[in-house]
Amino acid sequence: MTERRKAETRMEIARAAAGLFVRQGLRATRAEEIAQAAGIAPRTFYRYFATKEEAIGPLYAVGARRWVDAVRAAPAEVPLPQALEDAVRHTLTPGVGVSTASWNWVRTLIRLAEANPALRRVWAEVCRTSERDLTEALMERLTHGQEACVAKSREPYRARSEEAGSARSRKAGSTRSREAGSAQDREACDIPDRDARATPAREAWATPDREACVTSDREACAAPDREAGSSLCQEPSGAGRDNDASRARSAFAAAVASAAVRTAMESWAAGDGPAEGPAGPAQLALDNLAALRDFPWADVTRGG
Repeated sequence: MTERRKAETRMEIARAAAGLFVRQGLRATRAEEIAQAAGIAPRTFYRYFATKEEAIGPLYAVGARRWVDAVRAAPAEVPLPQALEDAVRHTLTPGVGVSTASWNWVRTLIRLAEANPALRRVWAEVCRTSERDLTEALMERLTHGQEACVAKSREPYRARSEEAGSARSRKAGSTRSREAGSAQDREACDIPDRDARATPAREAWATPDREACVTSDREACAAPDREAGSSLCQEPSGAGRDNDASRARSAFAAAVASAAVRTAMESWAAGDGPAEGPAGPAQLALDNLAALRDFPWADVTRGG
């Protein structure tokens, strides 16, 4: 069985479990009933889930994944606070990703998690996994931002390298011209009855000239390269920070943002208000995130 088919089966079981939990309650529902509702054998159920409470995990997880995926999909130029808020609107607004009717199920399932320790552990694990995934998403934004900065810092290096290459080409052409001219001069002075003593004299005259040209060429080409190399080593501020420190900062930011969303969901589920409007989960989450505007998000995206 393919991984995709396994995931589909897990979700089918989760939907069957949710339907039974909502209609008849958690305690009154048995794993065998869930298997029957899902159209599978009980032994197949236990291949996927150890307990009936765990069967609801995929439904908890799907919303959490949509929230993290929305953050990850935000364009790099979008500030992080806005990316988080846009992800909340995309994930928690009824009718956008989840139908309005389905939110009644969401409320019931969160309430059940509050009332049942085993189900509460499933809910907590899903939230923790979502937090870890959000940390990775923030690290990806950080990495891409650093790569863009480094690429930008290398532009002067590439430009100077091209200039150096042109300089080398011009120098090479000039050197060849001078060597050709020197050869012609030597040939003109090379009379048929030259004696052996003239050769050392001519070589002594020609060698310093050639060495001077080659040395000048090397220095002319090396200077831009040295400058370019110096520029390249000067990475943008924050790009060379320790990766562990960046991860710790991203993990803290993910914990703060995840808590803002989780508490909004739990607060809404505890009441009887609609899923839309000022008391809905989306607006409650946005209010929580607005309270965090003084959080140093810029330090996260810069990596320090």
